[in-house]
Amino acid sequence: MIKRILTLVAATALLAACETASTTDSSATSSSATTATSGTSTATSTATSTTATAAEAETPAEMMKREFTKVGTTILFDFDSSQISDYARTVLDRQAAFLKAQPEARIILGGHADERGTREYNLALGERRAAAARDYLVAKGVNSARIRIISYGKERPAAVGSNEAAWRLNRRAESVLN
Repeated sequence: MIKRILTLVAATALLAACETASTTDSSATSSSATTATSGTSTATSTATSTTATAAEAETPAEMMKREFTKVGTTILFDFDSSQISDYARTVLDRQAAFLKAQPEARIILGGHADERGTREYNLALGERRAAAARDYLVAKGVNSARIRIISYGKERPAAVGSNEAAWRLNRRAESVLN
């Protein structure tokens, strides 16, 4: 019985402490921020050592995927367009260099569209976007047999929402190592 009462008192004290923390003044917040920062550096050190251990256990395929992700995997398009922008060219140039350096690598280029338009129209638009990215990579010297294209249309949005910010992120072509 006493154990239950002590547990109840401890739980109440814990809840009271949580409630008090949300109404602290700025000096207490500043002190908490300092504590949180020093705690974060400890957590970062631990995460770094864990990451180093994970990197040692990484397979060559996993390392290649990680490196490919660093060069950039997504290019964006303007509304109702499959034209490659200047920024998209820089990403595709890095992808082409990576693919030339890794002759065994193959990619799947997925074309995407925002939610506006019919399913059929967006599938066709996604196909044109993926084909445009593939054609650019081929022009840069990547063998077309190493690139497969697929259109997802509006079926796999990167961002959910019916606004320009979400639509912009959904008008894309994504490269994935196969």
